[in-house]
Amino acid sequence: MLAAFSVAPTTAQSEDGSVSKAVAEAVRIVRDSGLPYETNSMFTTVEGEWDEVFAVIKQATDAVTAVAPRVSLVVKADIRPGYTNQLEEKVQRVEEQLRA
Repeated sequence: MLAAFSVAPTTAQSEDGSVSKAVAEAVRIVRDSGLPYETNSMFTTVEGEWDEVFAVIKQATDAVTAVAPRVSLVVKADIRPGYTNQLEEKVQRVEEQLRA
């Protein structure tokens, strides 16, 4: 499965409105999990089995909750049993269609 998620404090941690410190802790947990992942400006997408992916999302959320009184979490999942390496292969299929 692929799960794209965004977790962040609902209040800024600095005068300029940045939440990057808390988000960095969440991304560090994803990175340390060993699961395939990609991070962009809005979401982190993780690939793996249901239990391991959602365990990582929970740990990342717990890390943000530890530094913020209120947290926002958004999750979108693509559940396709029997498929792996979809983090890259889904994009490759779209690129192939664009070249056609």
